[in-house]
Amino acid sequence: MSLTLFFLYSEYFTNEALEGYRDIERGGQVICTVKYADDLVLLAKKEIMQQDTADRLTEIGICYGMEMNVEKTKVMRISRQPSPAHILPNQKQLKNVEYFTYLANMITDDAKCTHEINCRIAMAKAAFNKRLFSPAK
Repeated sequence: MSLTLFFLYSEYFTNEALEGYRDIERGGQVICTVKYADDLVLLAKKEIMQQDTADRLTEIGICYGMEMNVEKTKVMRISRQPSPAHILPNQKQLKNVEYFTYLANMITDDAKCTHEINCRIAMAKAAFNKRLFSPAK
């Protein structure tokens, strides 16, 4: 399947699977997913909604001949007191993660950006030191 066809196909069945789900609103606009390249982030306020969304996406995907790769699919609960989420598409537990990188930004399960700030300070320091201590031309 060509990449363009894959994107069209996945967009169509994702829209069909998520039709009627209105869990998160931001600025008056309903947000169900965040997409980048071939990645899809499903958003929900409650774990039961996340499970329903994953089940519906799996069900509709099968109708279109596509299957969720449970080995590559991850789940993360963002909370002040993070705890594992129990999402089981096809009765298989998804791996819980504490962080992931999205568009060069680290998203953590505690919703803090301390690690992100420390990484950016380290990158700036490395670039500064490289420039400061490189031989003059």
